[in-house]
Amino acid sequence: MIFQQLFEPLSHTYTYLIACEETGQAALIDPVVPTMDRDLEKLQELGLKLVMTVETHVHADHITSALHLRESEACKIAFPAVDNLPCADIHIEDEIPLQIGSIALQPLFTPGHTDDHFCYLINDRLLTGDCLLIDGCGRTDFQNGDSNQLYHSITDRLYKLPQDTLVYPGHDYADRFVSTIAQERARNQRISAQTTEEEFVKTMTELKLPYPNFIEFAVPGNRLCGECPSDLPENMAKYCQQMTESPQG
Repeated sequence: MIFQQLFEPLSHTYTYLIACEETGQAALIDPVVPTMDRDLEKLQELGLKLVMTVETHVHADHITSALHLRESEACKIAFPAVDNLPCADIHIEDEIPLQIGSIALQPLFTPGHTDDHFCYLINDRLLTGDCLLIDGCGRTDFQNGDSNQLYHSITDRLYKLPQDTLVYPGHDYADRFVSTIAQERARNQRISAQTTEEEFVKTMTELKLPYPNFIEFAVPGNRLCGECPSDLPENMAKYCQQMTESPQG
Protein backbone atom coordinates (compact mmCIF):
# COMPACT_ATOMS: atom_id res chain seq x y z
CA MET A 1 0.00 0.00 0.00
CA ILE A 2 1.10 3.53 -0.77
CA PHE A 3 0.09 5.95 1.97
CA GLN A 4 0.91 9.65 2.06
CA GLN A 5 -0.24 12.45 4.32
CA LEU A 6 -0.39 15.83 2.54
CA PHE A 7 -0.94 19.19 4.23
CA GLU A 8 -2.85 22.30 3.13
CA PRO A 9 -1.86 25.25 5.33
CA LEU A 10 -4.77 27.62 4.70
CA SER A 11 -7.32 25.46 6.53
CA HIS A 12 -4.72 23.20 8.19
CA THR A 13 -6.25 20.22 6.38
CA TYR A 14 -4.63 16.84 5.90
CA THR A 15 -5.41 15.12 2.60
CA TYR A 16 -4.57 11.42 2.45
CA LEU A 17 -3.35 9.60 -0.64
CA ILE A 18 -4.08 5.88 -0.55
CA ALA A 19 -3.01 3.63 -3.42
CA CYS A 20 -2.72 -0.03 -4.35
CA GLU A 21 0.78 -0.84 -5.54
CA GLU A 22 -0.43 -3.84 -7.57
CA THR A 23 -3.00 -2.01 -9.69
CA GLY A 24 -1.85 1.61 -9.40
CA GLN A 25 -5.37 2.66 -8.37
CA ALA A 26 -5.50 5.57 -5.92
CA ALA A 27 -7.93 7.53 -3.78
CA LEU A 28 -7.69 10.95 -2.17
CA ILE A 29 -9.45 11.43 1.15
CA ASP A 30 -10.56 15.02 1.85
CA PRO A 31 -8.84 16.74 -1.11
CA VAL A 32 -8.82 20.55 -1.08
CA VAL A 33 -9.10 23.02 -3.99
CA PRO A 34 -5.94 25.09 -3.25
CA THR A 35 -3.68 22.01 -3.41
CA MET A 36 -5.34 20.18 -6.29
CA ASP A 37 -2.40 20.72 -8.65
CA ARG A 38 -0.01 19.49 -5.95
CA ASP A 39 -2.09 16.33 -5.57
CA LEU A 40 -2.23 15.70 -9.32
CA GLU A 41 1.53 16.14 -9.58
CA LYS A 42 2.00 13.63 -6.75
CA LEU A 43 -0.18 11.08 -8.52
CA GLN A 44 1.73 11.55 -11.77
CA GLU A 45 5.07 11.31 -9.98
CA LEU A 46 4.06 7.96 -8.48
CA GLY A 47 2.49 6.66 -11.69
CA LEU A 48 -0.97 6.30 -10.11
CA LYS A 49 -4.49 6.49 -11.51
CA LEU A 50 -7.00 8.40 -9.35
CA VAL A 51 -10.20 6.35 -9.21
CA MET A 52 -11.98 7.95 -6.28
CA THR A 53 -12.20 10.96 -3.98
CA VAL A 54 -13.64 10.29 -0.52
CA GLU A 55 -15.04 12.80 1.98
CA THR A 56 -15.25 12.36 5.74
CA HIS A 57 -18.17 14.84 5.84
CA VAL A 58 -19.44 18.10 4.36
CA HIS A 59 -16.68 20.46 5.40
CA ALA A 60 -17.18 23.97 6.78
CA ASP A 61 -13.63 25.31 6.53
CA HIS A 62 -12.56 24.53 2.97
CA ILE A 63 -13.96 23.46 -0.39
CA THR A 64 -13.27 19.99 -1.70
CA SER A 65 -11.58 19.55 -5.06
CA ALA A 66 -13.70 16.43 -5.76
CA LEU A 67 -15.71 17.99 -8.59
CA HIS A 68 -12.63 19.42 -10.34
CA LEU A 69 -10.79 16.13 -9.97
CA ARG A 70 -13.68 14.20 -11.50
CA GLU A 71 -13.69 16.59 -14.44
CA SER A 72 -9.91 16.21 -14.82
CA GLU A 73 -9.37 12.53 -14.02
CA ALA A 74 -12.77 10.90 -14.61
CA CYS A 75 -12.68 9.58 -11.03
CA LYS A 76 -15.71 8.90 -8.87
CA ILE A 77 -16.89 11.07 -5.97
CA ALA A 78 -17.77 9.33 -2.68
CA PHE A 79 -19.81 11.19 -0.05
CA PRO A 80 -21.69 9.98 3.05
CA ALA A 81 -25.03 8.45 2.06
CA VAL A 82 -26.86 10.49 4.71
CA ASP A 83 -26.13 13.65 2.68
CA ASN A 84 -27.90 12.19 -0.37
CA LEU A 85 -26.00 14.48 -2.73
CA PRO A 86 -27.03 14.16 -6.40
CA CYS A 87 -23.47 15.04 -7.46
CA ALA A 88 -21.96 12.01 -5.67
CA ASP A 89 -21.27 8.77 -7.55
CA ILE A 90 -20.83 6.62 -4.44
CA HIS A 91 -22.95 6.95 -1.29
CA ILE A 92 -20.89 5.80 1.69
CA GLU A 93 -22.53 3.54 4.26
CA ASP A 94 -21.30 2.19 7.58
CA GLU A 95 -18.95 -0.80 7.30
CA ILE A 96 -19.49 -1.24 3.55
CA PRO A 97 -15.90 -1.12 2.24
CA LEU A 98 -14.70 1.15 -0.55
CA GLN A 99 -12.38 -0.82 -2.80
CA ILE A 100 -9.22 0.77 -4.23
CA GLY A 101 -7.50 -2.01 -6.12
CA SER A 102 -6.69 -4.62 -3.45
CA ILE A 103 -7.17 -2.11 -0.60
CA ALA A 104 -10.41 -2.04 1.38
CA LEU A 105 -11.25 1.29 2.97
CA GLN A 106 -13.60 0.54 5.88
CA PRO A 107 -16.09 3.36 6.65
CA LEU A 108 -17.05 3.86 10.31
CA PHE A 109 -20.06 6.10 10.85
CA THR A 110 -19.06 8.52 13.62
CA PRO A 111 -21.60 11.37 13.88
CA GLY A 112 -21.33 14.15 16.42
CA HIS A 113 -19.03 16.75 14.90
CA THR A 114 -21.61 16.76 12.10
CA ASP A 115 -24.52 14.42 11.47
CA ASP A 116 -22.85 12.87 8.40
CA HIS A 117 -19.32 12.17 9.64
CA PHE A 118 -17.31 9.05 8.75
CA CYS A 119 -13.87 7.85 9.81
CA TYR A 120 -11.98 5.36 7.63
CA LEU A 121 -9.99 2.33 8.75
CA ILE A 122 -7.26 0.86 6.55
CA ASN A 123 -5.50 -2.04 8.26
CA ASP A 124 -3.82 -0.45 11.33
CA ARG A 125 -4.43 3.16 10.24
CA LEU A 126 -7.48 5.21 11.15
CA LEU A 127 -8.34 8.42 9.30
CA THR A 128 -10.40 10.32 11.85
CA GLY A 129 -11.40 13.44 9.91
CA ASP A 130 -12.78 16.04 12.33
CA CYS A 131 -14.14 13.47 14.80
CA LEU A 132 -11.04 12.67 16.85
CA LEU A 133 -8.05 15.02 16.65
CA ILE A 134 -4.65 14.77 18.31
CA ASP A 135 -5.33 15.84 21.90
CA GLY A 136 -8.76 17.14 20.91
CA CYS A 137 -11.89 16.54 18.88
CA GLY A 138 -14.15 18.34 16.46
CA ARG A 139 -16.59 20.99 17.65
CA THR A 140 -20.31 20.19 17.80
CA ASP A 141 -22.06 23.54 17.47
CA PHE A 142 -23.08 23.54 13.78
CA GLN A 143 -24.26 21.20 10.98
CA ASN A 144 -26.45 19.23 13.38
CA GLY A 145 -23.51 18.50 15.64
CA ASP A 146 -24.27 16.72 18.89
CA SER A 147 -21.87 16.36 21.83
CA ASN A 148 -23.54 13.24 23.19
CA GLN A 149 -23.31 11.58 19.79
CA LEU A 150 -19.66 12.54 19.40
CA TYR A 151 -18.86 11.13 22.84
CA HIS A 152 -20.28 7.73 21.87
CA SER A 153 -18.73 7.79 18.40
CA ILE A 154 -15.31 8.19 19.99
CA THR A 155 -15.64 6.06 23.12
CA ASP A 156 -17.85 3.26 21.73
CA ARG A 157 -16.27 2.94 18.29
CA LEU A 158 -12.83 4.49 18.00
CA TYR A 159 -11.50 3.86 21.51
CA LYS A 160 -12.44 0.18 21.22
CA LEU A 161 -10.14 -0.35 18.26
CA PRO A 162 -6.74 -2.00 18.92
CA GLN A 163 -4.59 0.26 21.08
CA ASP A 164 -1.75 0.45 18.56
CA THR A 165 -4.06 1.69 15.78
CA LEU A 166 -2.50 4.79 14.25
CA VAL A 167 -4.65 7.93 14.35
CA TYR A 168 -4.36 10.27 11.37
CA PRO A 169 -6.53 13.37 11.89
CA GLY A 170 -8.19 15.59 9.30
CA HIS A 171 -6.59 18.70 10.81
CA ASP A 172 -3.84 19.73 13.14
CA TYR A 173 -2.87 23.22 14.21
CA ALA A 174 0.37 22.42 16.04
CA ASP A 175 2.50 20.62 13.45
CA ARG A 176 1.57 17.14 14.67
CA PHE A 177 1.08 14.30 12.20
CA VAL A 178 -0.03 11.09 13.88
CA SER A 179 -1.10 9.63 17.21
CA THR A 180 -2.43 6.27 18.42
CA ILE A 181 -5.66 5.13 20.02
CA ALA A 182 -3.70 4.35 23.19
CA GLN A 183 -2.28 7.86 23.35
CA GLU A 184 -5.64 9.55 22.81
CA ARG A 185 -7.34 7.34 25.39
CA ALA A 186 -4.65 8.29 27.90
CA ARG A 187 -3.90 11.95 27.10
CA ASN A 188 -6.70 13.58 25.11
CA GLN A 189 -7.65 16.65 27.14
CA ARG A 190 -11.21 16.81 25.86
CA ILE A 191 -12.07 13.14 25.80
CA SER A 192 -9.83 10.52 27.36
CA ALA A 193 -10.91 7.03 28.37
CA GLN A 194 -11.66 8.41 31.84
CA THR A 195 -13.90 11.28 30.67
CA THR A 196 -17.58 10.85 31.49
CA GLU A 197 -20.28 11.80 29.03
CA GLU A 198 -21.47 14.56 31.36
CA GLU A 199 -17.95 16.00 31.63
CA PHE A 200 -17.51 15.92 27.87
CA VAL A 201 -20.81 17.65 27.14
CA LYS A 202 -19.96 20.35 29.68
CA THR A 203 -16.53 20.88 28.09
CA MET A 204 -18.02 21.20 24.61
CA THR A 205 -20.75 23.55 25.79
CA GLU A 206 -18.19 25.87 27.35
CA LEU A 207 -15.83 26.09 24.35
CA LYS A 208 -17.41 29.30 22.96
CA LEU A 209 -15.49 29.06 19.70
CA PRO A 210 -15.80 31.76 17.01
CA TYR A 211 -17.97 30.80 14.05
CA PRO A 212 -15.91 29.52 11.07
CA ASN A 213 -15.39 32.48 8.76
CA PHE A 214 -15.80 30.40 5.58
CA ILE A 215 -18.78 28.25 6.57
CA GLU A 216 -21.42 30.20 4.63
CA PHE A 217 -19.54 29.50 1.40
CA ALA A 218 -17.94 26.13 2.18
CA VAL A 219 -21.07 24.18 3.14
CA PRO A 220 -23.16 25.01 0.05
CA GLY A 221 -20.08 24.63 -2.17
CA ASN A 222 -19.32 21.20 -0.73
CA ARG A 223 -22.94 20.09 -1.05
CA LEU A 224 -22.33 20.58 -4.77
CA CYS A 225 -19.23 18.34 -4.45
CA GLY A 226 -16.83 21.28 -4.65
CA GLU A 227 -18.33 24.14 -6.60
CA CYS A 228 -16.62 27.39 -5.70
CA PRO A 229 -19.12 30.25 -5.21
CA SER A 230 -18.90 33.07 -7.73
CA ASP A 231 -19.60 35.72 -5.10
CA LEU A 232 -16.62 35.06 -2.82
CA PRO A 233 -15.40 38.18 -1.00
CA GLU A 234 -11.89 39.25 -2.00
CA ASN A 235 -10.43 38.25 1.36
CA MET A 236 -11.71 34.68 0.88
CA ALA A 237 -10.79 34.21 -2.79
CA LYS A 238 -7.68 32.28 -1.72
CA TYR A 239 -9.89 29.35 -0.66
CA CYS A 240 -10.63 28.69 -4.34
CA GLN A 241 -7.24 29.51 -5.82
CA GLN A 242 -4.23 27.29 -6.37
CA MET A 243 -1.37 27.83 -3.94
CA THR A 244 1.97 28.92 -5.36
CA GLU A 245 3.64 26.91 -2.58
CA SER A 246 2.31 24.15 -0.38
CA PRO A 247 4.03 21.94 2.19
CA GLN A 248 4.92 18.34 1.31
CA GLY A 249 5.05 19.08 -2.39
